[in-house]
Amino acid sequence: MPSLGHIVAIVATLVHVSAKPYNTFDGDGFPACRDVASVHEASSVDDMVSVVKKAAADGTPIRASGKGHMWYDTMCSDDADTIIVQTEFVNKISNLVLEEGADSGTVDIEAGVTFLQLAEWLHDRNASMGYTLVNWNITMAGAVAMGGHRSSIREDSMVASGVLSMDIINGNGDIVTIERDNENDDWLAASTSLGLLGIIARMKFKIYPDFKVFAKQETLSEDEVLNGDIYGLIQPYATANFWWWPYLKKFHWRYYDKIPLTLSEQEGFQNTFSLTDLEAGVAKTTLESGKYLPSSNWFFETTAFALWSAPNFKEKTTWKNINSWPVYGWNYDVLIGGLYPDQKPEWEHGLHGYTLELAFPVVMANQVLKRVREAFDAEAGAGRIMSSTYRSGINIKFGKAYFDLLGQVTYNTSDNADWTKGAIMFDFPSFHPTSGDGKRYNEQFYINLATTLIDEFPSRPHWTKNTRVVFGNATKNLDPDHLARFKAVREKFDPKGTFKSVVGEILGFYD
Repeated sequence: MPSLGHIVAIVATLVHVSAKPYNTFDGDGFPACRDVASVHEASSVDDMVSVVKKAAADGTPIRASGKGHMWYDTMCSDDADTIIVQTEFVNKISNLVLEEGADSGTVDIEAGVTFLQLAEWLHDRNASMGYTLVNWNITMAGAVAMGGHRSSIREDSMVASGVLSMDIINGNGDIVTIERDNENDDWLAASTSLGLLGIIARMKFKIYPDFKVFAKQETLSEDEVLNGDIYGLIQPYATANFWWWPYLKKFHWRYYDKIPLTLSEQEGFQNTFSLTDLEAGVAKTTLESGKYLPSSNWFFETTAFALWSAPNFKEKTTWKNINSWPVYGWNYDVLIGGLYPDQKPEWEHGLHGYTLELAFPVVMANQVLKRVREAFDAEAGAGRIMSSTYRSGINIKFGKAYFDLLGQVTYNTSDNADWTKGAIMFDFPSFHPTSGDGKRYNEQFYINLATTLIDEFPSRPHWTKNTRVVFGNATKNLDPDHLARFKAVREKFDPKGTFKSVVGEILGFYD
């Protein structure tokens, strides 16, 4: 039983917000949860256990949050009594095991550890997390819960594929250890849990000796991609993706792979979301006008394409621009990178976004992208020429097949589609205007496109990048047996529904 002193400490760290929204990383005006009662800044695993025990006894709903890496109001249920447990400061890394000459090892990490934190910690010890990584501003536990992944068909790149075991604080406030076991539904549910089983308190993660990679980028015409061998362009590389520029009808093809440590002294560092004040000001002025003038959006895509054609990298030892491909450097710095020292992320400049992400079998990649092109052409035929309004275009990613119950890249499902070769992810970010009603130019196009892709193809939603409406429509494409099996595990781990969310409700886990 928690001591009186510990309970007092919990109360002291509850930040009361009187049923106000809990925001995504985008900040005010962008709620991840419409209304919450309080935010608890957790200080340790034991602290989180105590909070959950008290909430379970009181019948109070809880949701865990790391860095708020969400786009829409789908993180919580619509219960104004909800408590957010922020895990950001529960971030110890320990028990590194990587013997000299070994191919792999392990490390233990707590709930709030981010990818950037672990990458730097491991690099200082001549180790890395391999390709099971995503952006710097996400906690690893959050990425596992939501099925996060790197773009790769050749390598294991779903973050959960690096997890060997995890400790979950269940709905009773007990810590349950789940070991990797593909014959156990507890594991298959926990692998992409949506936070519905409880708080991921700790994970044992697979790591590797440190290594360097190259990055290379080429420009392709739409015809080379839409009528080309998409699988053949992506599969040979450790990680690869496309960026699509629909107004210009071009693609950037980016690919990465491992190199010998002695091949180059260069230490490239990729710009992820960094902008100068001047860049942000020009972009925001242009894109805000694009709500009313589509020509502003065409200008933006043309400019962004030209900028993205050059390496978005600096030399980490000097912070000078790198001006030619290929780029070389340490794995996380090149594959992900982060913020430049003198810059801020785009959302701190007031550049906010909508997004849509759906996964499809990679064997249907050409069909899916051609269908999107048809949608763009139909708008152009009606006098509404569309373009990308995001700095790197439309992100076309890929994922190696990985079996669990709710992941985007699972396989052997009731839709009878062939997911065994992996998935293609259509990730369509777009600028969120702040003027008027906040809607985009030709808003209905985005709504119709989502409906078309879900209705016409076997598809699966990304669990943080879609609206409630998209989730509601996409549920029909999910395997009913997988949903039923997940629900059974959910009821075992959280019988009172303490960790309920809107997404879980849409999927029928509380019926």
